Parts: sequence; structure tokens; C-alpha cells
Amino acid sequence: MVVNLSAAHSLVSNWIAELRDVNVQNDRMRFRRNLERIGEIAAYEISKELPSIVVETKTPLGTHQSKVLAQQPVLATILRAGLPMHNGLLNYFDKADNSFISAYRKHHPDGSFEICLEYMSCPSLDNRIVIIADPMLATGASIIKTIEHMKSEGAPAAFHVVVAIASTVGIAAIEKACGTNVKIWCGDIDDELTAKGYIVPGLGDAGDLAFGTKSQA
Repeated sequence: MVVNLSAAHSLVSNWIAELRDVNVQNDRMRFRRNLERIGEIAAYEISKELPSIVVETKTPLGTHQSKVLAQQPVLATILRAGLPMHNGLLNYFDKADNSFISAYRKHHPDGSFEICLEYMSCPSLDNRIVIIADPMLATGASIIKTIEHMKSEGAPAAFHVVVAIASTVGIAAIEKACGTNVKIWCGDIDDELTAKGYIVPGLGDAGDLAFGTKSQA
């Protein structure tokens, strides 16, 4: 299932517009903060779907039967571009466990590329709900590889994927490879993908815009 947070106008649409805007992108702090804000909104929306339990809460004047999360999710991010959105998720799921994944595109002379996953740090994933943050869902290859690797390390109950901008191609790839146990939350959705796997109109390289250019491809 896919949720487009810009399907109806909200502040998310405004933040996405600023992320795309070449006249605003040079403000790295605003760029990171807008990604963080989208992560916060996604966290709030996802929280509505997570299992809850009722606990007795003692107040100064009595007790209250309160609904709380039955279990904290695992927040995962693909370094480095996913860090601002991860922070947004963590602002709301402030008791969550965390996972960090190092993955990158290895480009070949013929213009093709493969996703190399070098490292993953994570808690036990058995029966846990995992929320993965990555600002751009282009081909879907890095998300698919991350989910497959996590499944090899444990038995997660379900996955939520949070992105700023997704391509229809990437969404279809994840749905085909990962089945119905993955829900995708998008700040917006674009239809076009270049031959090199970049989203159009997209917003450019989210990692570079948030943290500066890197020397390697």
C-alpha cells in the first residue's frame, strides 16, 4: 500500500516544494529541517496504525485508562541521506530502537549500477515493526536490498518505508519484490526516471544537498 502525503494539500506540500526549489536548496539547514519535518508527520501517521495496549496511568487526582504503543518500532535509515528523516521519526518515536545501514550505488563503465550494502547495525528484528527512512525512492533497489538483508537477520512483523519523493517505478519494484507486508509513505510521487536511475523532476541528490558534495560517485 502507498500513501502520498501530498495527495491533499497540507504543510507537507509546502515543504516538498522547498526541497525541490533550486532557489531554496542552497540553505542546507532548511533542507535538512524540511526532511526532518516530513519524517515527523510520517511518524504521527504511522503511529495510528501500530498496535496499542491500555495501561493504568496514575494522575495527581486519580487514575486513567490510557492507550500506549504495545511495542516500540525499530527505526532504520540508509546513510547518509536518510539521517534528517530518521531524526524526524526519532523525535516522535523517542523510545524506539535504531538501525543504521551503509549502502551505496556502485557504478559500472556501461552506465549501469548495483547496490552495495557494506554494513548494518540493528537490534533483534524478530516480530518487530521496522520503519525505514530514505529521502529518495528511485529504482527501489537500495530499499529492496535493505529489506532482504533485514529478513535474513530476523523475522520482522512488517515494514514501513518513509521517503520524501518516490518514483512510480520504485514503488512498483518494491511491491513486486517485497509483497504486501510493506507500506510506503511518500511526501510526493513523480512518474519519470532517467536511464541512470534518477527521479525527474525530483530534487537532485538529497545527500549532497543536506550534507555537502562527496568525492566519490
